[in-house]
Amino acid sequence: MLEFDKLSLNVPTTTKKRVVIIGGGFGGVNVAKNLDSRDFQVVLFDKQNYHAFWPLLYQVATAGLEPDSIAEPLRKLFGNKADFHFRLVRVTGVNPVEKSVKTLIGDLHYDYLVIAAGSKSNFFGNKEIQKYAFPLKQMTDALNLRSQLLQCFEQASITRDPEIQQSLLNFVIVGGGPTGVEMAGSIAEMRKHVLPNDYPGLDFSKMNIYLVEGLDRVLPPMDPESSKTTHGYLEELGIEIKLKTLVDTYDGETVVLKTGEQIKSQTLIWAAGVTGSMIDGIPAESIERGRILVNEFNEVQGLTNIFAIGDIAYMKGGDPAFPNGHPGVAQPAIQQGERLAKNFGQLVRNRDMQPFRYFNKGNLAIVGRNRAVADLPGGVHLGGFLAWVTWLFVHIFYLIGFRSKLVVLSNWIYRFFTYQRGTRLIIRPFVRKDDKVAQEFLVKNEMV
Repeated sequence: MLEFDKLSLNVPTTTKKRVVIIGGGFGGVNVAKNLDSRDFQVVLFDKQNYHAFWPLLYQVATAGLEPDSIAEPLRKLFGNKADFHFRLVRVTGVNPVEKSVKTLIGDLHYDYLVIAAGSKSNFFGNKEIQKYAFPLKQMTDALNLRSQLLQCFEQASITRDPEIQQSLLNFVIVGGGPTGVEMAGSIAEMRKHVLPNDYPGLDFSKMNIYLVEGLDRVLPPMDPESSKTTHGYLEELGIEIKLKTLVDTYDGETVVLKTGEQIKSQTLIWAAGVTGSMIDGIPAESIERGRILVNEFNEVQGLTNIFAIGDIAYMKGGDPAFPNGHPGVAQPAIQQGERLAKNFGQLVRNRDMQPFRYFNKGNLAIVGRNRAVADLPGGVHLGGFLAWVTWLFVHIFYLIGFRSKLVVLSNWIYRFFTYQRGTRLIIRPFVRKDDKVAQEFLVKNEMV
């Protein structure tokens, strides 16, 4: 008969080393997948019961894919793994002295703790923007944004007030990184190929898409050549790009830029930055630039048997090729997870751990059909159709689960030949409490 620790959240007691993982993203999943069940008991905590392929989140937001096509239940993902335990709980803190993880329903002791909690949107202390903007970091964000976009078009087709209609058709995207660029391109393709058929009474030449970036080029993490190519693609799609420009305030109706320019808009999409999803109990001296400081083995600075990987980890000076830390994308998290699992195997055999070294497989960004850029190893830069095909292949390859690969691929093939997006459904209407225009629309139509 199984025995359970009083503080175990119904996790069986064990004589093996217990590895507790906080976060079921790319990093956490790859640690769990690569740990040997003969040596370790694995306990995974997450506040959602699925692993999602976040690079395609913007396609959920723009009605290109359904949520379940880019997500896989964590229990299904590890259904055949022995001594693996998933708990749907929110971690409230850690106690490094007692070697325990704290949750709202109990605590759990660990031998090794892996913090892979990922990142969240960074609003740089601007509470007003945080209150009214639409972030894009979680599945719920994507669904809220999808409802918002579709509701804007529905309201614009009904209203007789030209000013309100224009504000409904103005979309401001803040942040010119991959998320912002891909979101802008996706909305622009909807404007060209989808929306005129859905709303024949609307003049979509009046629909404006603004991309606001604080630096002097789009896609700052990528090569300047790729940035220049992407800039041209965005202009071809009719997107108004504002470089070296910051947003000052947003009250849900008017975007005010630092230049003084004002844009009437019901929708501000925030893709301007991220910060680590911090866990209480990590000392302040172990945190820098919103991330947890780690050494070359991903050990948290100043703590024992606690490791951090992925977006939340800041390996300052640990990797000679990346002295200022690794980029906050999927590949570093995946590779750190794999390396850390191997290092845990070294530890239980009293062998030395191996330092993490990131192999940069390249960077990709897509702007639309046949429009993409790729920075590949060896200084190779691709653009256009070839980069677009490369982007498609890479994203299909890294999707988890055969079903997800098949569903996403079939959706993309369907869209390629028909220009259609089959998920334009307002299943869960979204409205801010102080958005009187949207509230009136939903109430009158008995949608709430």
